[in-house]
Amino acid sequence: MANSKRDLFLKRRMRVRNKLKKRNTGVMRLSVHRSSKNISVQLIDDVNGVTVASASSLEKDLGVVGKNNVEAAAKVGTAIAERAKKAGVEDCYFDRGGFLFHGKVKALADAAREGGLKF
Repeated sequence: MANSKRDLFLKRRMRVRNKLKKRNTGVMRLSVHRSSKNISVQLIDDVNGVTVASASSLEKDLGVVGKNNVEAAAKVGTAIAERAKKAGVEDCYFDRGGFLFHGKVKALADAAREGGLKF
């Protein structure tokens, strides 16, 4: 039976997330979502089930509305690093979901690291 692209993506996402959760208990999760038009990231506290900080390319103050490229991803990464510092978070683990660590996802991660997040 052939699996659809969506099914394979969901399996990959859960495989990545479950492996990360086993290793990083009690640490916040930096979760990335990339669509064809936007990129967004959330800093999630899984113990309490709350989102501590978030950033998206849809925010007008970042100046990248409607753009989904490497530069926009880098700005979103810088913004989440600033907001995480404001919330008092320095350590987290990077949940890339089912997306490959390449291009926009990598640019976001590198910008967040440069901004002071450790993962």
